[in-house]
Amino acid sequence: VIINVGGIKYKIPWTTLENCPLTRLGKLKSCNNYDEILNICDDYDVSCNEFFFDRNPSAFRTIMTFLTAGKLRLLREMCALSFQEELVYWGIEEDHLEWCCKKRLRQREEEAAEARLYEGEMVFSETTQCAFQDSSRLSLCMRKLRDMVENPHSGIPGKIFACISVSFVAITAVSLCISTMPDVREEEDRGECSRKCYDIFVLETVCVAWFSFEFLLRSIQAENKCAFLKTPLNIIDILAILPFYVSLIVDMVSTKNSSKPSGGAGNKYLERVGLVLRFLRALRILYVMRLARHSLGLQTLGLTVRRCTREFGLLLLFLCVAMALFSPLVYLAESELGAKQEFTSVPTSYWWAVISMTTVGYGDMVPRSIPGQVVALSSILSGILLMAFPVTSIFHTFSRSYSELKEQQQRAASRQMR
Repeated sequence: VIINVGGIKYKIPWTTLENCPLTRLGKLKSCNNYDEILNICDDYDVSCNEFFFDRNPSAFRTIMTFLTAGKLRLLREMCALSFQEELVYWGIEEDHLEWCCKKRLRQREEEAAEARLYEGEMVFSETTQCAFQDSSRLSLCMRKLRDMVENPHSGIPGKIFACISVSFVAITAVSLCISTMPDVREEEDRGECSRKCYDIFVLETVCVAWFSFEFLLRSIQAENKCAFLKTPLNIIDILAILPFYVSLIVDMVSTKNSSKPSGGAGNKYLERVGLVLRFLRALRILYVMRLARHSLGLQTLGLTVRRCTREFGLLLLFLCVAMALFSPLVYLAESELGAKQEFTSVPTSYWWAVISMTTVGYGDMVPRSIPGQVVALSSILSGILLMAFPVTSIFHTFSRSYSELKEQQQRAASRQMR
C-alpha cells in the first residue's frame, strides 16, 4: 500500500497495518468501496492504489517508526500538543509514548490548562465589563474602580493605588520590628504606654484602616462575592486584618477584668490574655504576603511551589531517610567512643542530623570521637548531594513559570490598551 502524507510517499506492507487494526491506517484494509475509503483518508488514487492524507509529514515519520519498530517518541521541533492531535487523528494511544516523552506531554498539558484558565478569567472579566457598559454613572464608576484596584497597569490611578498599598505594607513591617524592641516590651509588660508606644499604635491603626478600606473596595467591585472570598490572597487579607480587631476586643475585655479585684485565677487569666495578644500581633507579618498582588517574583514563587510539590516531597523523603540512617550511627559512635556525652539519645541526634545535612551547623551538638566525625562528614556530603538533586528541576520550573507569567501580563497589558 502507498501512503502519501503531505507529499511524502511511504510504501507499507499490509501485514504491518494488520498489527494495528484500530488505527486509521489499519482500517483501510476493511474498506469495501470508494466512499468508505474517503471517510478515512482525504483522497485516493485508484490507478496506483495510493492513499493521500493532508497531515503533518514530520509527525507521520515518527508514527511510521512506531508501526515498524514499536518506538513512539515526541519530536523536538514540533509542539507537544500538536503531536498529541496527530496521535488522536491516526488513532494511536498516548500510552505507547516513552516515559520521558509522556512526562513532557503531561507537563505541556498542565501549562496549557493554566494558560487557558488565565485567559478564561481575563475574557470573563472583559465580558463582565462589557455587560455593564451602559451610560449610567454607577457602571462607569464600577469600571474605573475595578481598573484601579485590580490592574495597576490600567493607568495613573491604578499605579498610585498600588504604590500606596505597598508603602503601607512596608510601614507595617517596620512598625512590627520596632514594637519588639526591649524598651517597648518592658513598658507593655508593666502596663504603661509611652509616647513611642502610642505612636506605634496610631501608625498601626492607620495602616489597618487603609487595608480594611482596600479590602472593602475590592469586595465592592467583585461580581461574585463567594469566589472573591475564596481567593487565596483575599483569605490572607482577612487573616491579616482580623487579628487587629480581635486584639482590640480582647484588650478591652482584659482591661475590664483587670480593674476587678481577683486572686490567682485572675492572674492566670491575664497571662493567657497577654499570650493571645502577642500571638495576634505576631500575625501582622501576614501583611507582607500582600506584596504578591504587585510582585511578579512572589507570584512566580507561589506558582513554582504549586508545580513542584512532587520535587519538594522527594526532598523531604531524602532528608527523612538520611536522618534515620545517620542519627543512630552518630549516637552509637559518640555513646561508645565520645569524649563528651552530648548525644544522649537517638531522638536528640535527629536534630543534629537535620542541622548537619542542611549545612547549617549551629555547633550546639558536636561529635568528639573520630568515628563520630567520620559519620558527620558522611552526613554533610550526603546532605549536599541530596539537596542538589531536586534543585535543577525546581530551578527550571521557576524559570518557566516566570516566563509564562510575564507573557500573560504582557498580553493582558496589550489587551487593555486595545
